[in-house]
Amino acid sequence: MISTNKEVILDLLNAFQSGDDKSFSKLYDIYADVLFNYGCCLTQDKELIKDCIHDVFIKLYTKRAEQKINNVSSYLFVSLKNRLLDEFRRRTFMSETSAEDVHNTLMDQGVETEYLKMEKDSGQKNRVNFLLNNLTPRQREAFTLYYIEERKYDEICDIMNMNYHSVRNLVHRGMLKLREVVK
Repeated sequence: MISTNKEVILDLLNAFQSGDDKSFSKLYDIYADVLFNYGCCLTQDKELIKDCIHDVFIKLYTKRAEQKINNVSSYLFVSLKNRLLDEFRRRTFMSETSAEDVHNTLMDQGVETEYLKMEKDSGQKNRVNFLLNNLTPRQREAFTLYYIEERKYDEICDIMNMNYHSVRNLVHRGMLKLREVVK
């Protein structure tokens, strides 16, 4: 979770868009790890995630005069997701793996996998893994953003390109599904 308040981030963004390179560096420091965690929700290829994060920041830097960004957090998350999807499409055309197989592979593992590796209690690891595997890939993505990244519904709407009620329903149905599994 980003501990920096919105006013500080907005000040950094404005300073960066006015030409201050140190502000850009601070924005990178604030968001790089959070974006990496989100990227882990979409793929397990850590090097690809790092490359895509750098691509997103390079594009942000080179086009700072051309674009006006109001919410840098949403911009970065959406840009990373789009950059990863572009890379998946490119790789799909270059390999013999079908698009359905790539999509299923991407969404089968998530941030929860990394979190579970750090857990000491293997019983708890197995239980959490079992529960999250009962969710659909979209529910897992929404859960990751809402509960792990502690994003607000409005931000999740922007990131997942869904309307507010759909995101709330996605999280709610996922919670209902988990409650049924626990019974």
